[in-house]
Amino acid sequence: MSSAAARTTEEPIRIPDKLYFRISEVSQLTGVKPYVLRYWESEFPRLAPKKSGTGQRLYRRKEVELVLEVKQLLYEKRFTIEGARRLLGRGRKAEPKPQPPVQSALFDATSVPLRSIRAEIAAIVKSLR
Repeated sequence: MSSAAARTTEEPIRIPDKLYFRISEVSQLTGVKPYVLRYWESEFPRLAPKKSGTGQRLYRRKEVELVLEVKQLLYEKRFTIEGARRLLGRGRKAEPKPQPPVQSALFDATSVPLRSIRAEIAAIVKSLR
């Protein structure tokens, strides 16, 4: 068993100060196999490493941290992938919920202007009969 896989939650993983990490480096740092990392990319939209001109995956620091978070949720806290995806989705900046349209007093059925217009129309219809 590798030292990365044997680490406990009490011992923090030190991520080197680099711009990009290859998938093999991320695998070694986190103790997660490369094929699992590639699978997680399809399951967690925020885990989207750039690709070099040769197709090599290049993970940024925030993505390595996300891998560690996903690993903790799945392996230690025993979340399902769907549950982890939902939990991680809450951490993102929430999109504003659409507000119900504001009704103007002009279009409110109980407002004075609309009632008076209705009364006028009713009077015109009555006079035309």
